[in-house]
Amino acid sequence: MAEIWDAVVLGSGGAGLMAALRAAAAGLRVMVLEAQDVIGGTTAMSGAGLWVPGNHLAQAAGIADSPEEAAAYLAAAAPPGWAETETPRWQAFAGAAPRMLRFLEAQTALRFALSDDSDPYPGLPGGKARGRMVSTLPLAQLRALPLQPPHIPHVFTYQETRALDPWHRPARAVAARLPQLAWRVLRGKRAQGTALVSGLAAALLARGGAIRTGWRAAELLMTDGRVTGVAAMTPEGLREIAARHVVIATGGFERDEARRAAHFAGPLGLIASAPGNLGCGQRMAEAAGAQMARMDQANIAPALPARLRGAALPIGTFHHREPGALLIGRDGRRFVNEYLFNLGEVLAERGPDGQPRHLPAWLVFDEATLRSSPVMRHLLRRHGQGIHVTAESPEALAARISVPPAALAETVARYSAGAETGTDDAFGRHLDPFTGRPDGIRRMAPLRRAPFHALPFNLSFLGTKGGPMTDGGGRVLRPDGRAIPGLYACGLAMANPIGTRAAGSGTTLGPNLTWGFLCGESIAAAEQETQT
Repeated sequence: MAEIWDAVVLGSGGAGLMAALRAAAAGLRVMVLEAQDVIGGTTAMSGAGLWVPGNHLAQAAGIADSPEEAAAYLAAAAPPGWAETETPRWQAFAGAAPRMLRFLEAQTALRFALSDDSDPYPGLPGGKARGRMVSTLPLAQLRALPLQPPHIPHVFTYQETRALDPWHRPARAVAARLPQLAWRVLRGKRAQGTALVSGLAAALLARGGAIRTGWRAAELLMTDGRVTGVAAMTPEGLREIAARHVVIATGGFERDEARRAAHFAGPLGLIASAPGNLGCGQRMAEAAGAQMARMDQANIAPALPARLRGAALPIGTFHHREPGALLIGRDGRRFVNEYLFNLGEVLAERGPDGQPRHLPAWLVFDEATLRSSPVMRHLLRRHGQGIHVTAESPEALAARISVPPAALAETVARYSAGAETGTDDAFGRHLDPFTGRPDGIRRMAPLRRAPFHALPFNLSFLGTKGGPMTDGGGRVLRPDGRAIPGLYACGLAMANPIGTRAAGSGTTLGPNLTWGFLCGESIAAAEQETQT
């Protein structure tokens, strides 16, 4: 008789590992299939900032919060019309997020600390100035399986990165934490996404869970409308794996060129997610009869060209917030406050004709800005060929990037004049982006020093957020609203209830882990009901 697993999880990012661990903690036999030769996906590359409203760390710090406030905040921050369909899922997430974090600390070696991040819209109903963002403390790196490496080893914690800014002051940041960093390196400890994936995977393996790398799910097996397993390509060929429950956690579809082009308009920038985000889960769910939704939603964020493991893999950055850098559209003029939290939503805007409103866009900066940003300078010197454009004047630069020279020259002059006085009359960049009030932070600098530089600034993806629609327990739904028995989805493989308009830093990974937790919880409950 063929071996039957209680649950098979497709994908080993944060959402998938969490779903597997929650099911394994209930005593179920669980297998994780990872198409790549390393585990962790984009989660392992990330800073592991988690938006977890109502968490116990905030409670211990005296910060009041509740699921009701979190759900109200998500509703207030969401695009018009989303509350009609997403309110039940927001409520499910807000209620489960605190339990998810407690579960992690109880069931794994992971420990977390609060960060000082504010909700980007603290004035909205339910918004908080602090307490919802947490990240991992250093943890021994997993040795049992190879992890997807980050571009820069995760020796700093997320909190230290925010406080010390190693992107601009690497030597000073290292000097400030030298004893701690040396001890971490000596003990093989890492923080951020490396720690998160290490902790999840180690706990899963300790509970008898299996993780198979190089196994790519190809098709869901179905009998009488119920999912009964998965067919996967393995190093030994095609294999059918029987399972009572299957969780799709394969990430986004941004590396599926045809599907991406069908849902996003405008020139492609860079794709900074893990190489495995090929849309396999979305294709399988669609073939199984799932209702597909939110396919035009994504984490659209800036990135710079880089390489990792011998292949091109861009790195997500905030280089557009350099004081001496500004964004222009195809008309040569600024169109947005570069500090806008949901900048990706503006980049994805379409006009009445369905075409991009602002793209192609460019980031324009001067030589002084480039010299003050060592990481950006290094990446462009090594990998910027073909996209990095330079010229001796704004007019000459405009000619090279095909925008009106007079418009770009005027834009640079106006921005530089405002930087001299510390004001941005056009977009308010000089103000705190969360409060809208002056705070004394220098966010603008004049562009004076030649040569002048330009980088394309188009639709760069950290992950699409569309896929099969789910209920509040992660069960995949048909178009008629009925669940497909045995099928679940979480993370960026699901129709994500927090889309391109993010509600805060960490509102991808925190909710993704929570949806994985909810899937595992639903599977455990279903198995318990079957046994009774």
